[in-house]
Amino acid sequence: MFTVNNQTNRISPVKTKTFGELGFTERKHLQEWLAYQPDALGEELLVIQKEFDGFDDTRERLDLLALDKDGNLVIIENKLDDSGRDVVWQALKYASYCASLTKLQIVEIYQQYLNRYEQNTENSLDAASRICEFLEAPDLDETKMNLGNSQRLMLVAANFRKEVTSTALWLIGQGISIQCFKVIPYALGEQLFLNIDQIIPTPEAKELMIGINAKEAEEKNTEVVVKNRHKIRRDYWQQLLDIFQESDCSLYNNVSAGRDHWLSAGSGFSGCPYTLIFLQKEIRVELSIGRRVTEENKFIFDFLFDQKEQIESNFGDSLKWMRLDDKKMSRIQYSQFTDGFNRETWDKSIEWHLEKVKRLENTFSTLLQQAAEKLKLETFE
Repeated sequence: MFTVNNQTNRISPVKTKTFGELGFTERKHLQEWLAYQPDALGEELLVIQKEFDGFDDTRERLDLLALDKDGNLVIIENKLDDSGRDVVWQALKYASYCASLTKLQIVEIYQQYLNRYEQNTENSLDAASRICEFLEAPDLDETKMNLGNSQRLMLVAANFRKEVTSTALWLIGQGISIQCFKVIPYALGEQLFLNIDQIIPTPEAKELMIGINAKEAEEKNTEVVVKNRHKIRRDYWQQLLDIFQESDCSLYNNVSAGRDHWLSAGSGFSGCPYTLIFLQKEIRVELSIGRRVTEENKFIFDFLFDQKEQIESNFGDSLKWMRLDDKKMSRIQYSQFTDGFNRETWDKSIEWHLEKVKRLENTFSTLLQQAAEKLKLETFE
């Protein structure tokens, strides 16, 4: 790593440091950095436990346990300045221990993590809801977690011994998902930098079935549940669209029924659709604010929120305002509990959806045009 001096047109090296020189330790520093910034490893990860020791008949504990966006468990092992000779074997043991974890066990592990490390935050501490949000699933029944031999390994160290990299490359050839990340600290005066490079990439892991009856039953049940729900949702949306076609609401005239739990229609303002939500226990209407730039979404939300009292008066009821500071998008929702998968309730649910989305459009259409005009005057980097 080098600094660039524009005046002299020269580069100067930034001094490489070791974690030992800087007084950093594996548990108190590197592990904490990755636990609170897991995307430093190149993808979205949800850390569900630190120092996990929930293995029968052993006192061993892995550094970090996470979920990726596909619901695979990710074992993260950190080794500071030297990987050591046994890190691959250690990680493989942990992967084998974790292979038998069921969906409910994973939720329980994450709940314990939230109760211990986030109990003083204002955010919801419900592990199941957090996991569903991360996996973008409407509820836990539709999530797929820790299927077969899908466990992934991530090794993090400043230096990797040849016996480690050679073994890692061989494991990749056998279909094991393993990545090696070289992490090096640098110093420039009093300022410290951390560089993280993936030095060994992996192909997509193959999903292999393993002989664990509980998991096999869970996975087969999930497939059946998902398939049934897809059919139910498609039927509901088709019935809804047929009724909408005969109404004075033209928002969804060019929308087709699908298997998702949501159905969106344009508002005339790019990235801000009116969305209908259909779940087993709840139906919703929502203004989704999901443009490409996070700052634009928050600007639009704040513009609308400043007029919250008048908006809710026009809509006729209180709305749920979700700025979602830690997410790119924001939402404004109105919901009702229902027995959604009971077809006998669909007429009332469709009537509710039609009435509320019309109210939503009447309430926000002019305001969204105003937001669009104001947005033109703003500059976001």
